[in-house]
Amino acid sequence: MGGEPVAAQTRAPAPARPARDPVSGLPWIEARALPPEGRHTLTLIASDGPFPYRKDGSVFGNRERLLPQGTYREYTVPTPGEDDRGARRIVCAEREPPTAECYYTADHYASFRRIAP
Repeated sequence: MGGEPVAAQTRAPAPARPARDPVSGLPWIEARALPPEGRHTLTLIASDGPFPYRKDGSVFGNRERLLPQGTYREYTVPTPGEDDRGARRIVCAEREPPTAECYYTADHYASFRRIAP
């Protein structure tokens, strides 16, 4: 049993995600980095509700043209202490699964971050 030692096998680290989504050009945000209300909203989107606000699931017009062309639906991310829907939203492309291409805005559509799948 005096053979040569066996080299320990190591895995190459997974390639790092680019800082920006190559399709939209927007920065990424991990789902775990969303506020707790945002993570809950993603869960509701994945299970098709029920949603707490009447406008949740309505078509998002993308008038700001910050997102790639396509059809999107918007969902409220509640803001603690706000009496109305607040400024936070998750906007998702109309595709399957429903959370495959979603974006988060904390400033009512002035900027977006792509939620990492």
